[in-house]
Amino acid sequence: MSRKPAPDCPAPPGRFIDGYLSYLLARASHTVYREFHAQVQAAGLGSLEWRLLATLSDGDGLTIGELAREILAQQPTLTKLVQRMEKAGWVRRGADPADARRTLVFETKQGRATVAALLAQAKLHEDTLLEGFSERDVTALKKILRTLIDRGDASAGQGPIT
Repeated sequence: MSRKPAPDCPAPPGRFIDGYLSYLLARASHTVYREFHAQVQAAGLGSLEWRLLATLSDGDGLTIGELAREILAQQPTLTKLVQRMEKAGWVRRGADPADARRTLVFETKQGRATVAALLAQAKLHEDTLLEGFSERDVTALKKILRTLIDRGDASAGQGPIT
């Protein structure tokens, strides 16, 4: 099935990668993060530490497996990262109130304080990047991206990330 470009969307150039969704998503992600990375480093964090603290910032704990999937890290790498961040006082592990057999990772007050300014900076960075796009387009873009993620997770036998 061939799709016609939207009237306001130019036709993709002749190179395969210039119209290939996977490449465009990866390139966009890299470009967006590259611009924000200096702020993450200035806060004394690496990219995985930032993603972990940002993911836990809502206060809900997650298992190592859930966190690994959310922050795009291998489970052994994440386990070592959580151990280091626990020693630094940024996260803590605790029992899941719903299932004592499960261990959850939570952000500590210190972790929350470490990431609070970055969360605001990240939102400002996002607003700057999306300047000139309509709210409708931004909402549609994010909905499409979440749907792609959910479809990918479903095909991998994983439930949607909540």
